[in-house]
Amino acid sequence: MHESFLYYIWQFQFFDKKELTTYDGEKIEVFNPGTLNTQAGPDFHNARVKIDGIAWVGNVEIHTKSSDWLTHKHNHDQAYENVVLHVVWQNDKPVYRSDKTSLPTLELHKRVDESLVNEYKKLVHTPFSIPCQKSFPNVDPLIKLSMVDRAVIERLEKKAAEIAEMLRHNRNDWEETTFQLLARNFGFNVNSEAFLQLGKSLPYKILLKHADQLVQLEALLFGQAGFLDVPVGDTYYKILRREYSVLCQKYSLSATRLTRARWKFLRLRPANFPTLRIAQFSALIHYQKNIFSKILDAKNDKVLFDLFSVQQSEYWQQHYQFNRKARHGVLELGRSGVDNILINTVAPLLVAYGKFNDQQAVIDHAVQLLQCIPAENNTIIKTWKQAGYIAKTSFDSQALIELYKHYCRPRNCLTCTIGASLVKPKF
Repeated sequence: MHESFLYYIWQFQFFDKKELTTYDGEKIEVFNPGTLNTQAGPDFHNARVKIDGIAWVGNVEIHTKSSDWLTHKHNHDQAYENVVLHVVWQNDKPVYRSDKTSLPTLELHKRVDESLVNEYKKLVHTPFSIPCQKSFPNVDPLIKLSMVDRAVIERLEKKAAEIAEMLRHNRNDWEETTFQLLARNFGFNVNSEAFLQLGKSLPYKILLKHADQLVQLEALLFGQAGFLDVPVGDTYYKILRREYSVLCQKYSLSATRLTRARWKFLRLRPANFPTLRIAQFSALIHYQKNIFSKILDAKNDKVLFDLFSVQQSEYWQQHYQFNRKARHGVLELGRSGVDNILINTVAPLLVAYGKFNDQQAVIDHAVQLLQCIPAENNTIIKTWKQAGYIAKTSFDSQALIELYKHYCRPRNCLTCTIGASLVKPKF
């Protein structure tokens, strides 16, 4: 029996409370089960119970077996000293407080309807990647909608928290933080970490000094990425190599330079090669200086889209890699690529800025932006389509990705309103 099921049972009091007693026979009355704690410490805070005629306000700890109290070493943790009730599925061993008094324990396994247990097991042990796939079409549309809204907000807030931490490291410099976020995004998953390290290795202020010279921008970025280490190459390669040699010495960049081995090309389409992405990123810095300010000033979604629709330099309109001319012309960053940036960088960035400055209008703009961009098309979204949910906008697809990763895949069904609606007592 998983503890998440017991949290659910306790939170909603889905058990027989007739003649409720502790394992030692003391009468229990539950006035308030408390608030579920998602951080470290006891599972429920501020519960109100009466045990053997004495009213208590404190914490409730929940375990599958009572002996887990000792296994988890709660008996040596001061944070658990104010636990007033130990709720367990099975009481397999007496548990005592540090003062040697018995910890009141409520055993649930004989008090929960067997049909409820079976419904839970059927849900979490299904072979489907989305546990409720068979039952999903029968769920109330309002329940689905509320969970989708909740999931997308959770996803945006998590990303905003990551941005806030990055901002702190950058001493509240929004332009530098935006530059690093965009660098990571230009890695498009496979090379995202390498791109982020590239962004951190090369301060945005240095790039701004050379933003009017696209050749110098490319020299700095390709050089720091480790793509200019080999002395042999075509004419343009040699130009970048000479430029980087001077700039690297000027700004003392060699210590933070990445190696060519950090970058992945295998199984990527040429349009996603990191060399082309660096060229496109260079063009963005060249044409859109101080891009964070421009993101904030954008009056509508078309302005935002146009902001990132820049064309790479002439050399990279004919090459995917150095020294190998493409058979056909190389296109600029396409619609799907720009949409990816708006979804994964711009919208979370707006949420982070809105929360940081307490500007709800900026947060609302981020949500509205997601509602105007078509839904993403990936394996997760296709799986949801099989379950009967068709994403229409990126607001939907971002919500479904969050649901899949943080509820469906880890089987956190009972913390999802959709899953919880399928596991309820029949009364």
